[in-house]
Amino acid sequence: MEVFAGVGRGSARALSSIALVLAAATFFVAAWSFLPPPTYFFLALAVAAPEVGAWLVLLAILAAALALPSLRTHRSARVAVVLALATLASASLPLLRFEAVNRAFEQTMSERLGDNYLAGVTDELRSRMHSSSLDAGELFSGLDTGDARVTRGIVYATPEGHALALDVYQPMVAGRRPAIVQIYGGAWQRGAPRAGERFARYLAAHGYVVFAIDYRHAPRWQWPAQLDDTRAALVWIAAHAGEYGADVGRLALIGRSSGAQLALTAAYMPDSIPVRAVVSLYGPTDLVTGYREPPSPDPLRVRAVEQAFLGGTPDDRPERYANASPISYATRPLPPTLLIYAGRDHVVMPRFGAMLDEQLQATGTVSVLLTIPWAEHAFDAVTGGPSAQLALHHTERFLAWALYGQ
Repeated sequence: MEVFAGVGRGSARALSSIALVLAAATFFVAAWSFLPPPTYFFLALAVAAPEVGAWLVLLAILAAALALPSLRTHRSARVAVVLALATLASASLPLLRFEAVNRAFEQTMSERLGDNYLAGVTDELRSRMHSSSLDAGELFSGLDTGDARVTRGIVYATPEGHALALDVYQPMVAGRRPAIVQIYGGAWQRGAPRAGERFARYLAAHGYVVFAIDYRHAPRWQWPAQLDDTRAALVWIAAHAGEYGADVGRLALIGRSSGAQLALTAAYMPDSIPVRAVVSLYGPTDLVTGYREPPSPDPLRVRAVEQAFLGGTPDDRPERYANASPISYATRPLPPTLLIYAGRDHVVMPRFGAMLDEQLQATGTVSVLLTIPWAEHAFDAVTGGPSAQLALHHTERFLAWALYGQ
């Protein structure tokens, strides 16, 4: 009997140790939901933590369940339960706040676009959109994209002998559809058209033709090379849209981070190809202020990124900084704009979205600003996370209003 008792005690000790390791690991990840990230490594954790909360909740419950049998006899089990409860509290917060934030977003959309802003959208298109702003299954599986036809590597320009290509995502059913140009982020220094692929596939499966474009990277190529490439892509798309079933008369631009800066600037320039709408996901809007007032902490080293992109400081290159700042163009009515920002962004602070929104409204431009309070920069990299689902829900409705309902 003593032998079996010893085995039982050994098993309990082992389970409590496993519980402690699991609880500590989940708490470490969850803590970055509220801790400011000091370096690029920790920025990745800060991006992911609020978006994988559903997984963290499950792991915390598992850790607590493993620890409970040894709660009275092993200190490690008691520590594991405390850590698991702390993880549950922090990881659940975005989900607990979700509905209130979504209601506030719906109110903002109605205020800016009209009380019944989807009245002009067909029932068939509405039926394809997500009926709910939060799909519990996608919290674990990621975004359910649906089916799309994809054509990759179409070269649209060769500036200085450097081939630039785009990918096209089309609905499976033939027809003439609105066109969306998607521009990836990456601090103007890295990235490829396949970034944001699941989002592009989703849009194509739900009634749009998506052109995911490339552009030259800093520091080898500095501004305005990236804008030149974006504009070249727009010219190519305007000439070839019909070959892919795209209606260039119903064109929107979507960009993330540095790609959002390019989308906004390309849409706002006076001689731009006409666009119906532009969507900025956490994009820089005022590069001068961004340089002079960087985030704290500053895990991406914003000043170094901007210098590599623009070839110097605002004092060295004042004209470049002004020309590369979308807010510089907000002096006249511009295409309807959806601005989605992260409330805890330590790369592009949310106040830059608010600054542009205020100036756009002053010009009479239709502008919608949505700020997700718990999110960090690049939140939609986790495609099924609460922030990505919230952003997609309202982006989808904004695009339907701008490209189908007008």
